[in-house]
Amino acid sequence: MSGKTVILFVTSHEDLGDTGKKTGWYLPEVAHPYKVFRNAGLSVVFVSPKGGAAPVDPGSVSNFGEDPVCKEFLADQEASAALQNTLTPQQADWAKCDALFFAGGHGPMWDCVNNEEINQKTAEVYEAGRVVGAVCHGPCALTEVKLSNGSYLVDGKDVTAFTDREEEMVSLTDVVPFPLETRLRERGGVFSCAPEPWCAHVVVSDRLVTGQNPAS
Repeated sequence: MSGKTVILFVTSHEDLGDTGKKTGWYLPEVAHPYKVFRNAGLSVVFVSPKGGAAPVDPGSVSNFGEDPVCKEFLADQEASAALQNTLTPQQADWAKCDALFFAGGHGPMWDCVNNEEINQKTAEVYEAGRVVGAVCHGPCALTEVKLSNGSYLVDGKDVTAFTDREEEMVSLTDVVPFPLETRLRERGGVFSCAPEPWCAHVVVSDRLVTGQNPAS
């Protein structure tokens, strides 16, 4: 797999609704995939809606900063520099994108959903026979993606994401723009989740790979 490139898409959004709290991309949902991709010999390119510095969710640093993989990632100067200088979708070389991965954190719920350029690029990547992945809240970026035949990307596909129950458990149901699990079901996704909240659950459906939560 050496020589291939993954676009790791992160949010540019840092305000958690009207709560006065901060959000962003979720540390383990970037750090762990990054390590897997790099260990597989893949190049990783960070892209965000606005480009430039992409905000990390401060709570994720508090909760996972001592996780060995996250700790290694935070100390990685190359990765840190890349996240301070993410590319915009216009700057990214999509022709060299072999896989597209959307990291979670609550931020994407605000800036990765109704973004026509991101939606179009995601559809193009998938229809070119490449892999599209997303974890936790990252699958929100798939909810408005339509393929060339007019159908939603997730329609008829097995999918997972941060569940409505998990959203309730963190008391953010009334803060996020919409319930992600419900929206994926509305778009025709065949939704499944782990038997208990916070447990790992990953679903592969054709070339669409989704994970439920940070453990996934």
